[in-house]
Amino acid sequence: MELKAIEIAKPSADLNVIVGQAHFIKTVEDLYEAIVQAVPGVKFGVAFCEASGPCLVRHTGTDGALEAAAVAAASAIAAGHVFVVMLGNAFPLNVLNQIKAVTEVCTVFCATANPLTVVVAEHQGARGVMGVIDGSAPKGVEGEGERAERHAMLRRFGYKQ
Repeated sequence: MELKAIEIAKPSADLNVIVGQAHFIKTVEDLYEAIVQAVPGVKFGVAFCEASGPCLVRHTGTDGALEAAAVAAASAIAAGHVFVVMLGNAFPLNVLNQIKAVTEVCTVFCATANPLTVVVAEHQGARGVMGVIDGSAPKGVEGEGERAERHAMLRRFGYKQ
């Protein structure tokens, strides 16, 4: 078995990406429906690595560039039943529960705007996701000032009152 670190390229540094695993070719259409129902007017691309039959990267979306980015990321990961969602004008928390509720979805590995590396194991021509490296390691523990900024930021974003 060989481990590989796959860095996920995003069209812009602050773009959000969701990586998960599902189990059926219908996944790509069901993810599309879940995301557009969660956020009207959402811009996104989704790609899904088919694990049997023709083993194609299936894809759809509402934005060509985000769809192409999702296809590129899924192709780089190249692990069976893995899906990648590139989100444009939404945050993962706007769609994550709907994605997790899709019948075929087995797990979500990450939902992030951070630099992302997917750790993939390759064995006898097949690949699987072992985990993800999401962003940077902590540089310390928040103090009162950082706590106040965190509270203020959540209120600026409208998540708290």
